Amino acid sequence: MTDHVLRFRTERFKAFVDAVVAIAMTLLILPLMESVSEAAAGGLGTAEFLQEHAGQLLSFGLSFVLIANFWMGHHRQYDEVTRITRPLLWLNVAWMATIVWLPVPTAMLGQMDTDPLQVVLYIGTLIATQITTLGARIYLLRHPDLTKTPPSRIRHGAAADIASILLSAVAMLLAISLGGVGYLALLLLWLTGPLSSLLDRLWTRLVPHRADQPPSIA
Repeated sequence: MTDHVLRFRTERFKAFVDAVVAIAMTLLILPLMESVSEAAAGGLGTAEFLQEHAGQLLSFGLSFVLIANFWMGHHRQYDEVTRITRPLLWLNVAWMATIVWLPVPTAMLGQMDTDPLQVVLYIGTLIATQITTLGARIYLLRHPDLTKTPPSRIRHGAAADIASILLSAVAMLLAISLGGVGYLALLLLWLTGPLSSLLDRLWTRLVPHRADQPPSIA
């Protein structure tokens, strides 16, 4: 069977993605639950616990917000997708793998001293999530029959993905250079909107004939 003949139901696909994301978000809290048990056994008070495990609390909050943001973006991306082909399914399997893996570097960030490899694992996971998202958008641009979303909107989303990847890469370099406080460089992601708008305008100018119509399939 060809990719366009072998298709999967979108309802079951979306439900599966939602379940995986929910499990990943739940896993983020497990190290903190263990820390509470250890604190209770050690006789720590609430204030002492919050102070001693501030890093864990911050890393939990950061990753929880990031996964929630990724899930909301995924929901918007597939809201008007009508069919799921095998390649698109595997792109999403790769996306889910990055989401499920994120609790591991999150636990490292909250409990271990910062080192360059830890930064690469954490921010590199975020970049991998964005790359798989971009790959799926490019696939949908090349197969417009799979979605009701206008190509111009898919292109705008792809520009946002590229902007996020570039800013995350810069943040990773800064975090490696600055050490423990370097994760604050992730605040650069607030610039995703302006940068994606700029990239979208450049894209439109470079390929104006493809701005408002589906690209031909090579």
